[in-house]
Amino acid sequence: MNSEFSSLQVKDIGEQGLLARLQSYCPQEIIGDDAAVLVTAPGQTLVVTTDVLVDGVHFSNVTTSPEDAGWRAAAANLSDLAAMGASPLGITVGLGLRGDVSVSWVERLYQGMTECLQKYNTPIVGGDIVRSPVTTVSITAFGQADPSRIIRRSAAQVGDAIVITGVHGASHAGLELLLHPEIGQNLNDAEKAALITAHQHPQPRLDVLPILWEILNSYSPTPLIAGMDSSDGLADAIVQICRASRVGAILEIRQIPLAAPFDGWLTQQQALDYTLYGGEDFELVLCLPKDAASALVPQLGQGAAIIGTITSGTTVLLRDENKEIPDQTLNLNQGFQHFS
Repeated sequence: MNSEFSSLQVKDIGEQGLLARLQSYCPQEIIGDDAAVLVTAPGQTLVVTTDVLVDGVHFSNVTTSPEDAGWRAAAANLSDLAAMGASPLGITVGLGLRGDVSVSWVERLYQGMTECLQKYNTPIVGGDIVRSPVTTVSITAFGQADPSRIIRRSAAQVGDAIVITGVHGASHAGLELLLHPEIGQNLNDAEKAALITAHQHPQPRLDVLPILWEILNSYSPTPLIAGMDSSDGLADAIVQICRASRVGAILEIRQIPLAAPFDGWLTQQQALDYTLYGGEDFELVLCLPKDAASALVPQLGQGAAIIGTITSGTTVLLRDENKEIPDQTLNLNQGFQHFS
């Protein structure tokens, strides 16, 4: 970036000056009015989600560059759309900024968002900027979905297989390495880089949906699919699905894949805690008929797995078939919760 402008602060150019700069990240034919107009395909349902990220809670200059913060903000919202079975149409961005925030920081934030969004042909279609004592990024994402293919938390059925689309715990491990570099002495450079990338550049699993729909095309009628993303942790996602569906689950510890760098670095309990409660992996947790699950997992690549079964009752039980680890009952109190 030109050094002449690198020292500019938001208060130097004001709201309109900053908006003029940020409009370059948006399609000119969509922005400029009081609201964006997005057209969905015939027979599609509009899906809307909002996510708020706060400096010091969701990102910081210790663990994320502005580009990384932008990527993560966009990825979090795209992941919510994927969890509903929706394809993205666009996002709006609300910024709360102090006046002494540098203009270059804001533009780099937008560069990170744009880099993530371009992978999924998703534009920034508007937003708002306000003065705030704390930097916040509030994104609303819009998507479309076939009404018969909406994925809901409340649709799990007794006997369904529980599928995860990838490994969990890597993002939390990457965060720990950024905060405490000394703990990674047993890891090589490639392993450290992979874990840090998992935290700074998580991948929303929109790629799963076409594969899932192709498999379900052979069913008549199309079975209900339950699911959500694992942004608040794998255990949290499964417990929330079961609570919404009024069912229980049995998870098999030995069927839950661990991130490769965990072996020889973390203790067995640490690896399990990272995997169950780490959060921010942005994988999908899906509940679907066992034969469909068996067809889906091989097509999703390394880290995807069937890790358990939906049961009657309300208990979510983590079980070790080898009986080496005592059974555990999972609940929402063990993972991250705001205000706890």
